[in-house]
Amino acid sequence: MSTSAPAATDGRRLRGDRTRRAVLDRAVQAASVEGLEGLTFGSLAAVAPVNKSGIAGLFGSKEGLQLAVVAHAREVFRAAVVVPALDEEPGLARLWGTVLAWLDYSRARVFDGGCFFRAVATEVDARTPGPVREAVVTALRDWDAYLVRLVREGVERGELAGRTDAEQLVFVVDAALDRADLASVLLDDPAAHGRARRAVADALVAAGASPAAVPVA
Repeated sequence: MSTSAPAATDGRRLRGDRTRRAVLDRAVQAASVEGLEGLTFGSLAAVAPVNKSGIAGLFGSKEGLQLAVVAHAREVFRAAVVVPALDEEPGLARLWGTVLAWLDYSRARVFDGGCFFRAVATEVDARTPGPVREAVVTALRDWDAYLVRLVREGVERGELAGRTDAEQLVFVVDAALDRADLASVLLDDPAAHGRARRAVADALVAAGASPAAVPVA
């Protein structure tokens, strides 16, 4: 029995997956600078290895493209920020490792415009609810929930004080990280990431962490 047809189908699928990823790699960078609304099939075709009709065929609509871009950005973010700290012990060590990975992610401009989610959150903040806005909201809520889990693990392990309000501590951590990204991008402040590192370390020490566990340098 011939197997040429399935093999050909698999080859087309692989090429299609590679093409889709190549387009999304360009799209997330563009969206981090121009915003999700700034994405069009035409503008993307100018920088991606696919023409306008090919991009339309991949994503169907502008909303389909935007949703795919948010999902792809989540993958990139996880690889840059979450995965590097997974070898650390659960709790404070993993939380601190995640904070440091986030600062490296911002400093290295993994996304051209700084943190993708900070940029698009501002864009969709007042937008009428819809699938794209909800995708961004879900990504931000999942990030906060992950940090809250790490804080609570730190409390359970005795690395943070039992009285620690996990949601409040994560609010402070998020504020420091977001400010660092904004200041480094918009104000070109070379000290922004170091200030954020110290701010988070101070917040963790105030919550009971050993200063040795969260070194500022």
